[in-house]
Amino acid sequence: MNKSSHFLKITALFCTLVLTACNNSTETSQTLESSETEEAMIARALDIHERVITLDTHDDINVSNFTDELNYTMDTNSQVNLPKMLEGGLDVAFFIVFTGQGELNSEGYAAGYKNAMAKFNAIHWLTEEKAPDQIGLALTSDDVRRLNAEGKKIAMIGIENAYPIGEDLNNIKKFADLGARYMSLAHNGHSQFADSNTGERLDENGNQAEPWLYNGLSELGKEAVPLMNKYGIMIDLSHPSKESNLQAIALSKAPVIASHSSARSLSQAVSRNLEDEVLLAIKENNGVVQTVAFASYLDRDKNNAHLEVLNNLYAEISKTMGFEILSRRERFNMSEEDRAAYSAKFDELEKIAAPRLETEVYAIASPVDVSDFVDHIDYMVNFMGIDHVGISSDFDGGGGIQGWNSAAETYNITIELVRRGYNEEQISALWSGNLLRVLDEVQEVSRELLASD
Repeated sequence: MNKSSHFLKITALFCTLVLTACNNSTETSQTLESSETEEAMIARALDIHERVITLDTHDDINVSNFTDELNYTMDTNSQVNLPKMLEGGLDVAFFIVFTGQGELNSEGYAAGYKNAMAKFNAIHWLTEEKAPDQIGLALTSDDVRRLNAEGKKIAMIGIENAYPIGEDLNNIKKFADLGARYMSLAHNGHSQFADSNTGERLDENGNQAEPWLYNGLSELGKEAVPLMNKYGIMIDLSHPSKESNLQAIALSKAPVIASHSSARSLSQAVSRNLEDEVLLAIKENNGVVQTVAFASYLDRDKNNAHLEVLNNLYAEISKTMGFEILSRRERFNMSEEDRAAYSAKFDELEKIAAPRLETEVYAIASPVDVSDFVDHIDYMVNFMGIDHVGISSDFDGGGGIQGWNSAAETYNITIELVRRGYNEEQISALWSGNLLRVLDEVQEVSRELLASD
């Protein structure tokens, strides 16, 4: 069996309650067979979910969760860990070697490299030393299928921001040898390789807050693309600027991906979402866009309205706790130890708030949910074709929506896809087939380029 049947035994009733509450689809968008009850549809969806290989292309990690005392064999506070993957039926997680954008100098590059190596080492430690009987590291699509057949969960590695490469392009091969299977050339902030999407953002006077450095890729970025092709690393378009992405597609001899992005047409104000022009270029390149479950990217207005009400409740509770709620940027700048302590306190706040959410928050301003997420899948499937769309969460990096707020709720995505009329073959393609097909093509290009040296 592809998955433990554990989650099937405990979730059917729960799924019915959650999806009935959070599903905002209209009657016309639902395609249940006329003779099929809601309970029968959920049972059918869970059967499909157990059979297909489910793959999430973006799950951030914190090295503090990779120690003997605290690790992913336990139900940590993170949105992803092995118990949550088991409960929700998530088979494959791309664990992310993320480095925030720093100064473009040797000191910054050295710090970025050190950070990246710590995360590579953590992933290898989990899969090779701590829990090789539970999770294995996959480097190819064959590895994914083999480990899945063995009943293990599967880790893969993506690099969010090429900044740790520094100016030494030999590190591209080194990172590939360590297991990296995709890499973005920038994050939030222009890197030594590419302009970032953040260059679109305006200051309070309506001026470009972060002027372009290169109007696309730098010369170093133009050298990096063929090396990524050569060493079998998928090029990730989720954070660079539009012009950077179009140039990368034009230079690449292999298909590309967007590891965690959604459709700009459905949420215009979000620079991280992809314009139709880029979506079409990815389709022509035979690549894939991994739709991301990040609430503000899916529907910024709905999310802002919800957060306003929610934050008012949290502010009221935090005062009674003597706890100061910090912004995402403030939390990002914390040390790992301080962030862990903050998270523990915030978890306590959330538990206090939980009994009041339905009547005091959801009834006033509903959260972005699984239905909003699948709206973006629908849009891109209709616009690009089903062969070019996939699924990602951005868990532990800001992602999470009502109904899919941790790996433990992964089955809810499959249920909503079945509700919309997707069949098992299509669901399998969305969950993993399309991404693994791109990986295969990228690795075939790599073999050809290496053989021609």
